[in-house]
Amino acid sequence: MGKIIALANQKGGVGKTTTAINLAASLAALEKKVLVVDADPQANASSGLGIDIRNVELSIYECLINGEKPEDAIVHTEVDGLDVMPSHIDLVGAEIEMLNIQGREQILKRMLVPLKGDYDYILIDCSPSLGLITVNALTAADSVIIPVQCEYFALEGISKLLNTIKIIKSKLNPALEIEGFLLTMYDSRLRLANQIYEEVKRPFQEMVFSTVIQRNVKLSEASSYGKPVLLYDADSKGSLNYMQLAQELIDKNKGN
Repeated sequence: MGKIIALANQKGGVGKTTTAINLAASLAALEKKVLVVDADPQANASSGLGIDIRNVELSIYECLINGEKPEDAIVHTEVDGLDVMPSHIDLVGAEIEMLNIQGREQILKRMLVPLKGDYDYILIDCSPSLGLITVNALTAADSVIIPVQCEYFALEGISKLLNTIKIIKSKLNPALEIEGFLLTMYDSRLRLANQIYEEVKRPFQEMVFSTVIQRNVKLSEASSYGKPVLLYDADSKGSLNYMQLAQELIDKNKGN
């Protein structure tokens, strides 16, 4: 049975989509079957995995709103074992359209749970907001990875997200766990980055991944070419960091 993991943080620019793309590709390289669900209207995870989002016929939007079969929306990527359910700009209006649907917080869960038998990991790339689609993602997920950028305001907003997680746990998804806090855009030369690391580590202890994603230009270059960094530059620091993270995630879940 696969595990559904949401990548969430309502703060933009923290490396959520970069992590969704590259963690998924690294898990696939370690022979896991992986599905990326792009739940962000910007569709950056879709284009970062080589999908031409202008020509997507069936996206997560049609599945959420029109009840299309999720398996019909799934597209294979050029990475063996890695599939994606693409997003579309139409998703912007989906939250309003979902208001009239019965059990609106559970729509994504009803879509994804039947797919758990086909994949080892289903990663949901959430948009940088705490709207209804992110609520859907957290309701569908078994756990959540929270990327945290190593910068001065990094911890600002985490309390809001933790509060949302707490509400979802109490009302919609009692089994939701925090998979871990992931420190991204880390620059070891900056004293501030080290301070942030310590600051996150103090309250959250072992909930912080020991893998840290270092600042690496190859990560953004790879995305602009519609490839995970593993296919763009396998020896880059970014690629090695995400392989290490994938291995850490697998080891962490071995006993489950």
